[in-house]
Amino acid sequence: MNKKIFYLAILTLICDQLVKVIIDLNFRFGQSVSVIKNIFYITNYHNHGAAWGLLNNQVLVIIIATLILGAVIYRFMYCFKSNWRNTLAFGLLIGGLAGNLLDRLFFGYVRDFIDLRVVNFYYPIFNIADIALVTSVVLLIIAIFKGEDLKNGAKSRKK
Repeated sequence: MNKKIFYLAILTLICDQLVKVIIDLNFRFGQSVSVIKNIFYITNYHNHGAAWGLLNNQVLVIIIATLILGAVIYRFMYCFKSNWRNTLAFGLLIGGLAGNLLDRLFFGYVRDFIDLRVVNFYYPIFNIADIALVTSVVLLIIAIFKGEDLKNGAKSRKK
């Protein structure tokens, strides 16, 4: 693995876990504090499923899927051109996966705390690992559209 990707993954993992510990130490489960009234709250919440509560209470299934996904990502990571965007994308992706995986392994759930409530729409509560995962997917989609997923000047799928 590229050292920069490794360092970004570790940094993402540390930030994610550190903030989760701070939340756990300062907020009771279910406690919610307004940061920006009617928009942004810090809420100590436990997600026993995957994204948006999918596969609720299926921790072992999610852990196995995460490990398989990690192996697939590791394999395909080397198909992408080496540039800053792809390095950032894979560092965030691996760090985000690791952050939520550690929660599931040690607690049986993911610790979430970022709670957005905009115009009576309550977005599912999430965390730093989730932000890293979503950002990485957006960056990888951009890379694919720009043809940066084809290493060594391979011909593009676009004709």
